[in-house]
Amino acid sequence: MESIRFPLIAALAVIGFFMYQAWKADQVPPEPRSPSPIEQIAGDDDVPDLDASPTASSDAPQAESSTDESAPVEQVAPSTETIVVTTDVMRAFIDPQGGNLIRVELLDYPVEADSEEPLALLHQHNRRFFVVQTGLLGEGAPTHKVAYRSERRRYAMQDGQALDVPLTWTDGAGRQVTKIYRFEPGRYVIGLDYAVSNATEAPWAVSAYGQVWRTQADTEGGTPFVRQFDGATWYEQKPGETKYRFRKADFEKIEEEPLDVTQTGGWAGMMEHYFIAAVIPPAEQTVRLVTKPSSSTGYLAQLIGEKTEVAAGGSETLTQRLYIGPKLQKRMQDVAPGLQLSVDYGLLTPLSEPLFWIMDKVHSVVLNWGLTIILVTLAIKLAFFKLSEAQYRSMAKMRKFAPRIQSIKDRYGDDRQKMQQAMMDLYKKEGFNPFAGCWPMLVQFPVFIALYWVLLESVELRQAPFFLWIQDLSAPDPYFVLPVLFGISMYFQQKLSGQAMTMDPMQQKIMSAMPIGLAAFFTFFPSGLVLYWFVSNLVGIAQQWYIYRKLETEGLGRK
Repeated sequence: MESIRFPLIAALAVIGFFMYQAWKADQVPPEPRSPSPIEQIAGDDDVPDLDASPTASSDAPQAESSTDESAPVEQVAPSTETIVVTTDVMRAFIDPQGGNLIRVELLDYPVEADSEEPLALLHQHNRRFFVVQTGLLGEGAPTHKVAYRSERRRYAMQDGQALDVPLTWTDGAGRQVTKIYRFEPGRYVIGLDYAVSNATEAPWAVSAYGQVWRTQADTEGGTPFVRQFDGATWYEQKPGETKYRFRKADFEKIEEEPLDVTQTGGWAGMMEHYFIAAVIPPAEQTVRLVTKPSSSTGYLAQLIGEKTEVAAGGSETLTQRLYIGPKLQKRMQDVAPGLQLSVDYGLLTPLSEPLFWIMDKVHSVVLNWGLTIILVTLAIKLAFFKLSEAQYRSMAKMRKFAPRIQSIKDRYGDDRQKMQQAMMDLYKKEGFNPFAGCWPMLVQFPVFIALYWVLLESVELRQAPFFLWIQDLSAPDPYFVLPVLFGISMYFQQKLSGQAMTMDPMQQKIMSAMPIGLAAFFTFFPSGLVLYWFVSNLVGIAQQWYIYRKLETEGLGRK
């Protein structure tokens, strides 16, 4: 019975883990999809308090939230004055009314693997939107609602040169702000400068702020057992310390526990599975970080910078940066401290990060993520070879002593305590541990879950093709070929191990049903994960054959 108990527990643990992930994903109700790609939202979206600078007040602004899906949201026609900026990696749409980024299309990331339509990370739909709003706070300062002027409506990057997009606001009384977006080739970082000029006779105190405003994403049609986090994320300074920590909160938690802290540097934004939009202030600046429900609809992640006094007749430049794009691990760590942690592998981060690093190095050589998974699987199996040898040696001994074990069961069948004692005496006398066969599975289980997180969280593997019918390793096999091959390999692995010899008829039936049950369950898994487990089984079969041939010389092999 002990030979089957651990495999059953492990299988149930796998199933329970992914059932929990599916249950968590189902807790987010889908938002209705609007057919129009750029529909302006006319709502009373939040402007931070005029005294919200961390040098002025530490009190949180009180938001009268209303996230009821039935709340009326007026829909207006798209602006004909929208500014379109095209770079080598994105197409950005800026609304002169507020000077805000209302749509960003990621040119290297199509909506679907077989589509040429680029994914719109930022967008405006009726009741479903994801936008970045920026502006200045201060007496008479231009918030994200005022009108800006632009000399052009179309900008395109030329010859890999950085591209500046200036927008100008003036109050007609001597105050002027030029809001300058800076796009760089090959990067998803957008610089944002405010050139502030004060021609009046009085000083002007202003502070820059940025906020990401969005509603819940549409989760309809997602992959089963794939957890997709949607919500706010930020890099928070620990209270009373200089250290920081990566934090995140789904929309329900934002509703229940809004955040309001003052700290130095950091960043804040919103995530959508493989992608993130974040506001990044200067690292040395004191900022106020807020997450809360919007006063109209949706949720906000705000960063409010410290006040800067512009002297009468003087000028100052305030700076921010935005990151709007995929969560590319190698690039994000150079953008801002902690930004790469938005690729969240959970508790197994210490295992998942080096696993991805190894996979990335292998992929740079073979240029195919499917081959990368196969080669990394071979490396893992070789690393665990000694453990596998101990496992198969234990199985062989269990098979050798099966008649004696059955004799003990027949003799003490009505007295479980004596039966267990007699078996322990047998194990001690013959010098083997029946649980030795559990260790390789116990070690591989964290690797299995760590690879699950890598396949799930790494945008590098999004829509990554393998061969033939497998064109997206992050999605289930469309024809169920890999799950069937996995089930077949598991069946032959069981036969080769000969575990059935030590089981009663009921246990044999359970073990016989496991390949079918797990194969059916794996039809919902990312094909890259099933590929890993199938290759692992194939290598395990080869290792079993080799080790059993070796054990025959020791009198433990098949007779």
